[in-house]
Amino acid sequence: MILSIKPSRIKGVIGVPGSKSHTIRGVICGILADGVSTLAYPLESDDTKAAIGAARALGADVEQFADYWKIYGCGGKFRNPGKTIDMLNSGTSLRLFFSAAAREDFPVSFDGDASLRSRKMATLIETLESLGCCCTSNNGKCPVSVCGPVRSGRAVVDGESSQFLSSLLFALPFADGEFDLDLPFLNEKPYVGITLSWLDFLGIKYEVSPDWLHWHIKGNQKISAFTRAIPADFSTAAFPLAAGVLAGEELKITNLDFSDCQGDKVVFDHFKEMGAQLEYGDVLTVRGGEKLKGGIFDLNATPDALPIMAVAAAFAEGETRLINAPQARIKETDRIAVMARELTKMGVDLEELPDGLVIHGTGKVKGSLELESYGDHRIVMSLAVAALAAEGESAIRDAECAGVTYPGFFETFSALGADFSLSE
Repeated sequence: MILSIKPSRIKGVIGVPGSKSHTIRGVICGILADGVSTLAYPLESDDTKAAIGAARALGADVEQFADYWKIYGCGGKFRNPGKTIDMLNSGTSLRLFFSAAAREDFPVSFDGDASLRSRKMATLIETLESLGCCCTSNNGKCPVSVCGPVRSGRAVVDGESSQFLSSLLFALPFADGEFDLDLPFLNEKPYVGITLSWLDFLGIKYEVSPDWLHWHIKGNQKISAFTRAIPADFSTAAFPLAAGVLAGEELKITNLDFSDCQGDKVVFDHFKEMGAQLEYGDVLTVRGGEKLKGGIFDLNATPDALPIMAVAAAFAEGETRLINAPQARIKETDRIAVMARELTKMGVDLEELPDGLVIHGTGKVKGSLELESYGDHRIVMSLAVAALAAEGESAIRDAECAGVTYPGFFETFSALGADFSLSE
């Protein structure tokens, strides 16, 4: 699908969908629990569809209703799926379920689309192999398989992506034995915080050093069925936030819980530092029309924010440095290179760094009819926001990938006044 965008102004009220990170973690906790668990207000998207598919393949039943899901757990004992599990485009689901399956003594295989086949799995495989598992892969990427069970021991975990550690934290408490994990460093620490919020909620015990680089986990733990509401997704909320600032009159964003542990809520602070007018209350009010100024932003904890922060920087006046996010290169795409390429098409003066971008903003961005999404949901939504405030019409190819985390993105923004049109 091609998304055509004409410069337009938006206003109104918008609710943010549920958190992808919380929803996928809720699904894997539900399958590990004994009994029937309930997730209220989950995100229903392509990525969470992958998690549900994996849960069903491994023996759980999942009933989906309008505002809640019921997950009939396996009590931590999976069924042999007897076929390769299709994880679609969901790297989070792939990594979390891969380690969880390593507790079993039969092989479990996973694969996905072309984008997922580019995602790094080699170091997670090495960690599990050091704990006694037998794994196969295509040069450290999908298709992959794992056969356990994992054995007690000490292992090194790659901290380049927080998902490697999170996957082990969801698996090892339910395996036999005791485990020690050591990391040389840890990127994206707030995403591990989301994992710990689930472990703490369910009463899982672990020991961790103050820097989160050394962990001791006792196995054979059990969890009971639970009920938990999924909070709104702050990484998704960044798109209406940016649209309201750059192309808005007055936009109200509802259902944001700033007490939640999601690290991406810091993006709201970044926008305020750049000069955005935000009013906090029962709803968040975004008032557009203010000029933004550049700044220096360390995105190590929140690399998913890099694409939309790059858009904000393009419209700001002065230099903006987005730094310390090398892991942004190993997401669905190399987001640093991709945003540099696409914003250059829109007339933005920038420099690509190994770990980020330097953007020389002028307050103005041109439209472009040759924009590419690269099948990355955050790229297409970021470019769509840029196009709303650009000078001239824009078009983005393969725009349907927005449904990975934000189903209804086009319809919701159109209802607010965005001049969007989709065509084959």
